Amino acid sequence: MKIKIKKRSAILSGIIICLTVGGIAGSVTQSSIPIWYAALDKPFFNPPNWLFGPVWTLLYILMGWAAGWIWSFGSHHKWVKTALYHFGAQLVLNGMWSLVFFGLKNILGGLVIIIALLILVIITIKWFRIVNKKAAYLLYPYLLWLIYATALNIGVFILN
Repeated sequence: MKIKIKKRSAILSGIIICLTVGGIAGSVTQSSIPIWYAALDKPFFNPPNWLFGPVWTLLYILMGWAAGWIWSFGSHHKWVKTALYHFGAQLVLNGMWSLVFFGLKNILGGLVIIIALLILVIITIKWFRIVNKKAAYLLYPYLLWLIYATALNIGVFILN
C-alpha cells in the first residue's frame, strides 16, 4: 500500500512539474502566435494552431507520468538519478525553446535548441529504459512529436 501511494505521489508530482513548465512556455507562445507567428511563411505540413495546445498538454502529462514513475523507484539509485538528470535537462531545453523561438522570435536559436532537445530526449529514453521500459515507452509520443516539430522548425527557418 505504501509503495502505491509513493508511486502515485511521484507520478502526480511529475505531471504537475511538466504541466507547469508547459504552462509557462505556453504563455510565452500564446502572445506571439496572433502577430509574429501568423506572419511567418510556414511549410505545407504546418498543423492548425488549435492543435498545439491539446497535443502539448497530452505530451506533458505523459512526460510527467514517465518521470514520476522513474522517480518512484527511489532517487538514491544511481540509474534513477542519471535518468532524472537527463529528464530535467531536456525539460529545461523544452521550456527554453518556446522562450527563444516565440519569446525572442529567434528561429535559428529555436532550431539549435530543438536539435539539442531531440538528442537529449533520445538519451533520456535510453536511461528510462534501463530503469523501467514502460516508463520509457511513455516518452515515445513526445519523441515523435519532437521529430515533427524539428522538421517544422527547419521549414520555418528555410522559408523565412
